[in-house]
Amino acid sequence: MVQLVGILNVTPDSFSDGGNFLIPEAAIKQAEQLFADGASIVDIGAESTRPNAEALTEIREWERLAPILKILVSKYPGKMSLDTYHSATVKRAWEIGPVIVNDVTGFKDPVMRELVASLQATVIISHLPSGMTIQQAHETTPADSVQQIKDELLARATMLEEMGLSRDNIILDPGIGFGKTPELNTELLTFAKYVPQYQVMIGYSRKRFLGETRMQLEPNIQAAKIAIKSGAVYLRVHDVKGHKRELS
Repeated sequence: MVQLVGILNVTPDSFSDGGNFLIPEAAIKQAEQLFADGASIVDIGAESTRPNAEALTEIREWERLAPILKILVSKYPGKMSLDTYHSATVKRAWEIGPVIVNDVTGFKDPVMRELVASLQATVIISHLPSGMTIQQAHETTPADSVQQIKDELLARATMLEEMGLSRDNIILDPGIGFGKTPELNTELLTFAKYVPQYQVMIGYSRKRFLGETRMQLEPNIQAAKIAIKSGAVYLRVHDVKGHKRELS
């Protein structure tokens, strides 16, 4: 059965729910609701990845996350995913308890790679075109094929495995929406079939390639069914309740 990863944005500027959960009490309540709705994991991020979003220092990021993680990591051990590219944030979070590390930059930072390998953390390696920042990836489309994305993700996964991280701890995410055309984004819904040796997470939720009705449930469910048929293990979604209902 596919596992749902609920999205929790502790940001003022995310495209779908910016500002809704900046207050720690609201964020904690929303995480509890996502688990109640059927999420196996809740992925929390303090920095929006939408175009022109504000970049956060690790200090500002931790200020947003600390009061929330201090409650949720203890309450839901092993079920919280941390959407960050700051190694200092991961280190601080692990002082509370183990978290999954979801790095949208694909673990390009060697310090981050060393840290997650030493922790034997479960990681989500997301594809960002080589040499690009998150915002640069929104401004151009340097990724031109599934093969390129596969090769770059496998190279990073192999690097982590050579550092001692178990393959069982690695989840691949083709990074839909980051430096890809709408056509390639659609093709990437089937990414799991290209890497059957790894667990795959697909994050399509409410993204532009789904079309003008992307905020509605129906096109998201259609994308989910394609991803599941292709072998995806995890779906990263906003509407956990709707997905649980339609996919059960």
